[in-house]
Amino acid sequence: MPEPHAHSDKHEAHKKLIARLREQAEDVRRITAGLDETALAKRTVADKWSLKELVCHLLRVQQVFDGRIQAVLAQENPAIARYDPEGDAEFDKMVARPVQDSLAAFFQNREHFAQRLEKLSPGEWHRPGRHPEFPHFDVHFQIEYMGHHEAHHIYQMFQRRMPLGKMPH
Repeated sequence: MPEPHAHSDKHEAHKKLIARLREQAEDVRRITAGLDETALAKRTVADKWSLKELVCHLLRVQQVFDGRIQAVLAQENPAIARYDPEGDAEFDKMVARPVQDSLAAFFQNREHFAQRLEKLSPGEWHRPGRHPEFPHFDVHFQIEYMGHHEAHHIYQMFQRRMPLGKMPH
């Protein structure tokens, strides 16, 4: 059985998760840099999301997770609903807006989200919620899940960016 971590060790893990979210936002910035609305909206892989749609998905997931965290912090062990992007009216509204608006919202919301996470105590990171798929669901799990989910989509963005020209360094 693993040894229990000291609170400072756990909080270091939380700081690393926040840093990862910031780094991933910079990956999104670099991958989308220098491209206009037409290029970002182009589906470079048939029947798969464009860079614009992927940006909107990341923004929407960030909003969903922010709402979940607010619920977990405000309520005792709240029920957390599964998120399905299919048929999400908010996602559809985001895709209808200019991509530069979605990118600006993503970056601004990401920094505010990271700043709020930085203010959480170690105990708040481990406040639970009840999710139908995940038996050990707390703030820490949500942020780690978000990081892995986002990394998957950033890889897709990287792949879909290649046909549009060389990426900036």
